[in-house]
Amino acid sequence: MTWSDNVNGLYEALGGFFILLHILKVARDKSVKGVSITATAFFASWGLWNLYYYPSLGQWASFAGGLFVVTANLVWVYLLLKYRRG
Repeated sequence: MTWSDNVNGLYEALGGFFILLHILKVARDKSVKGVSITATAFFASWGLWNLYYYPSLGQWASFAGGLFVVTANLVWVYLLLKYRRG
């Protein structure tokens, strides 16, 4: 692993942690206000792409962090769908 892979992997992992804060807020409030599900779903799909892309470059730290981000984003999309108004 290169230093740039390690730094990117750290950013990915921290992103996953911050997405967990969104998850906790939605789960606690059991409602969704002011959040675009479209944007969240887009970033979840980008995360799924990264799960293919990072290994193709041999960037395993980025892959590990990306796995955390995409999992958190998919949980967040699920909760947004579950608790949206309508």
